[in-house]
Amino acid sequence: MAAKSEPARGETEAHPSAASSVAKPGGVLKALRRKHGWTLAEVSRRTGLPTSTLSKIENDKMSLTFDKLSRLSSSLQVDISSLFNGEAIEDGQPGASGRRSITRAGEGKGIETRNYSHLYPAWELLNKRIIPIVAELHARSLEEFGELIRHPGEEYAFVLEGEVDLHTSLYAPVRLKAGDSIYFDSGMGHAYIAAGAGPCRVLSLCSAPETQLIAASAGRPKTDAARKAPATARRTPASDRKSKRS
Repeated sequence: MAAKSEPARGETEAHPSAASSVAKPGGVLKALRRKHGWTLAEVSRRTGLPTSTLSKIENDKMSLTFDKLSRLSSSLQVDISSLFNGEAIEDGQPGASGRRSITRAGEGKGIETRNYSHLYPAWELLNKRIIPIVAELHARSLEEFGELIRHPGEEYAFVLEGEVDLHTSLYAPVRLKAGDSIYFDSGMGHAYIAAGAGPCRVLSLCSAPETQLIAASAGRPKTDAARKAPATARRTPASDRKSKRS
């Protein structure tokens, strides 16, 4: 018997048993709409998509772009994968999508910010309930980090390498070493600060939507110097100003 081949790098694999339940998104959307008693006009109001577009989608006369899928998913509060799983919608049960994603060492979506180098595993899976992030810390003081960040949901952090000082808006800073972990409300302002001289990496599991996490972590541009310039000018001694006018 031939051995089952392993998925290629970065490949997302669907569970074999899910094949029989795969449905066209248009039919699933229609079933979902009827289940909730929504009219096309109501779905149009919720999603911002014209009723003519929704009718074409339901009758499989228009393919769904990523933008339309995202609108339907967020506005109707349904996982994108459920739009391809007829049983999950029709029966009103969450069901098991059977999806999985394998991320090899060093792979993932990399995003660089002032304070962190982020690596997002399983980037290709949409509407995840948990967002995994591997972060390498740059800032080595709270002053260097700047304003604390905050985002909806909760967060679990596990120190992979180095030592971390976690600052929050409600608690005194706590030092975490490799192997230590913490679970906290990420609605609090918080900042991960590298406490040691060497590399410092943290695995974070967050419940907030991925887009909100990226926006929160991006931080503000370094404009401190521009803001401080007027204050410096105001402190110029009067004698110097007189000499300049002369």
